[in-house]
Amino acid sequence: MYFRKKTSGGRAYLQIVHARREGTRIRQQVIARLGRLDELTASGQLERLLRSGARFAAKAMVLAAVQESTASEIEVRRLGPGLVFERSWAETGCRAVIEALAGRRKHGFALERAVFLTVLHRLMGGGSDLAARRWRTHYEIAGIEGIELHHVYRAMAWLGEELPAEEQDGRTPFAPRCTKDVVEEQLFAVRRDLLSSLDLVFMDTTSLYFEGAGGQTLGEHGYSKDHRPDLKQMILAVVIDGDGRPVCSEMWPGNTADVTTLIAVVDRLRRRFAIGRVCVVADRGMISAETIAALEARKLLYILGTRERTDKLVREVVLADQVPFVPLTVKSKTRRKESDYGAKAVMLGGRRYIVCINHQEAAKDAADRAALIAALERQLKRGDKTLVGNSGYRRFLKTVGEGHFAIDRAKVAEDARFDGIFVLRTNTDLNPLAAMLRYKHCGRWSASSAPKSISSPRDPSSTSSMRPFAATSSARSWPWC
Repeated sequence: MYFRKKTSGGRAYLQIVHARREGTRIRQQVIARLGRLDELTASGQLERLLRSGARFAAKAMVLAAVQESTASEIEVRRLGPGLVFERSWAETGCRAVIEALAGRRKHGFALERAVFLTVLHRLMGGGSDLAARRWRTHYEIAGIEGIELHHVYRAMAWLGEELPAEEQDGRTPFAPRCTKDVVEEQLFAVRRDLLSSLDLVFMDTTSLYFEGAGGQTLGEHGYSKDHRPDLKQMILAVVIDGDGRPVCSEMWPGNTADVTTLIAVVDRLRRRFAIGRVCVVADRGMISAETIAALEARKLLYILGTRERTDKLVREVVLADQVPFVPLTVKSKTRRKESDYGAKAVMLGGRRYIVCINHQEAAKDAADRAALIAALERQLKRGDKTLVGNSGYRRFLKTVGEGHFAIDRAKVAEDARFDGIFVLRTNTDLNPLAAMLRYKHCGRWSASSAPKSISSPRDPSSTSSMRPFAATSSARSWPWC
């Protein structure tokens, strides 16, 4: 049954109609004629009728109560996040370690609960500590009843508090040791057993910039990946072990270059977490001549990416080596496809280089260049003045006459030499394929598992610089060696 408005003689009448099916047809039967709609509305009879019937319809009663502002307020809180993370917080040792460290001083509030609230908020929603105060009202979290906003600020200040001078052994040149470092070291000790070691660690960096008056200590003007050179920034590095568990984080001034951090981090990791024999795996963005010299002075093994296009020795001598590649087919576990690689070792002046090729990438590079050359030929037929400002086109052009251009076939042939090619420098005795796979493994972690950005309304961040670094306790422990 339903209400139906029927118009007759210019007036609207309200009826209650019952519809029933007879065979294939629908029959409508008027159960009751309630009268003129305008009179029912004006007298309030229609409202009283609907309210009377609403006693037998709970949903309608709730809607009416909400409209009349007579509904009772009901508090709803989510239980799951607090319960699940509370267990992980205890099993990983975070609760015990922070409580023990915080217990050395009388803070006057549950500092461990303030840290727990902040971490849970960043996992579930993200944002500033101020935003966490509003967010917490929708969640049931044990033990935070007395935690105020200033308590959260004090907890964060405690984590970043500089340690006394006698506890600064092992600090980096960029920033002092603080309470946060002690927490990381004790957490590592909690999960450590007789057989555990840091066989492999990864490091990636990102930058955070400060709004307003922030960044009084670490804030410096540096190269801004966020295109905000007007604001101070800091560098954040995160170190994760081979199982994907966080080991530690490092915070440096915003003008710290990636190439200056690698050795400092390696030295600090060896001191803090007792890493034995180390093999450093890093891409070209973290490598300089000074870095290589420092690695060799410390007698550390390394597998490093080189700048094959700009390094004259690699470009003219290493890539000219005619030794055939050793082939290898690698099956991707995530993309469900196979990639055909090749690798070979080239010795030059006591240095060992590994020349690698990805045949699928080589085919793609060749196709992309052929498409670009074809487009360049079409553009040259229409006129070459517009090509001057196009960097993609300009690298394949040469000047012909005054103010005119033509395709430089020598540049095209030179570019083809780099199709699918990447070159490594190493002091290990690994076979070429093993060295290539180790380097590719680290690059794959950086592209998929590293944090892309860390942000909050108080400290907006940049995109990660994507610089992979790995240290392993023994180069011979790799399964393919």
